[in-house]
Amino acid sequence: MYQRPQHLLTRFSHYHRVFIIEEPLYNQPETGYQVQIDHENKNLFIASMKVSGEDTKNAGVDAIKNMIDSLIKIYAVKNFMLWYYSPMALAYSNHLLPMLTVYDCMDELSAFKFAPPDIKEKEAELLKKTDIVFTGGQSLYEAKKNLHDNIHAFPSSIDKSHFSKARLDSEDAGDQAAIPHPRFGFYGVVDERFDIFLLDEISRLKPQWHFIIIGPVVKIDPATLPKKENIHYLGGKLYNELPLYLGNWDIAILPFALNESTKYISPTKTPEYLAGGKPVISTSITDVVNPYGTMGLVKIADNAQEFIDAAEAIFSDNNKSLWLKKTDDFLAGNSWNRTWHKMNTIIEHTLEKNKIKTIKTLKSYV
Repeated sequence: MYQRPQHLLTRFSHYHRVFIIEEPLYNQPETGYQVQIDHENKNLFIASMKVSGEDTKNAGVDAIKNMIDSLIKIYAVKNFMLWYYSPMALAYSNHLLPMLTVYDCMDELSAFKFAPPDIKEKEAELLKKTDIVFTGGQSLYEAKKNLHDNIHAFPSSIDKSHFSKARLDSEDAGDQAAIPHPRFGFYGVVDERFDIFLLDEISRLKPQWHFIIIGPVVKIDPATLPKKENIHYLGGKLYNELPLYLGNWDIAILPFALNESTKYISPTKTPEYLAGGKPVISTSITDVVNPYGTMGLVKIADNAQEFIDAAEAIFSDNNKSLWLKKTDDFLAGNSWNRTWHKMNTIIEHTLEKNKIKTIKTLKSYV
């Protein structure tokens, strides 16, 4: 998946070395780590940590700490910033002494299926240590804004030039070329956040409509997915392939279940679908309803009949130019470059503030 972490960290690597420490792999034949340098960007390093099955949990944590220390030594890392996506990484990084710590809180991870039981405790610990908190959406910011004094909302951004390719007339992707129209498409992870019951009901009521689902199935049993002739599961695709699929859909969909795991999500797919020029139907996810739903950019539907009504309204609209102009005007200031620049400004300001604070503290001891 090429999402928020990849977009942001790749942009940082244009100016600094970036070491991405992947989630450790346990029960491996032997303990050790490998570092791969990105082919296109020599400042981007991907470190894979492996822990043997013989190591106990505590010994495994110590082994990962030693591997990170080794990486820092071998690559002569001196002044560095720690950038967290999971509070669970504190277990093997809390001994490090960074010049700045950032927590980019994409989601409320504690609400996800199979979340570690102590993740809330770890997040509370991380919030005490971190200098800056970014949130992946406005609703998540509202939920956490009183937990830190330097917290900022950065909702999903887009790579507009990439997804605008979906507006071009292009040959259809091979594995969806034979699927009849009208087509309703979704790409992303299919997990506990995906409303399989809604998909099942709509596909039953509208057998002439076809539903294309792109992405890996994780944390749920694939056998529970609805199986019908008009539902097509095409598996995972590369980021570069997505505009090709999107461009040949009629309507893009966000059929998210309304539960604890989706309470604070801010789907990156929303502006990506719109950048591709596609009408969108979504369930009433807070960060989709506001601003996209209230502005009339996205149709909101929470049950099968509402979904069908929304789709038929889209099909009956013979002049989408007004909607498309309004959409493009809204997306005009939305980009990962702009988000990165704003984040970087906050980082530089915080570094300067910490520097002044340190100088004042030192003077008080003189």
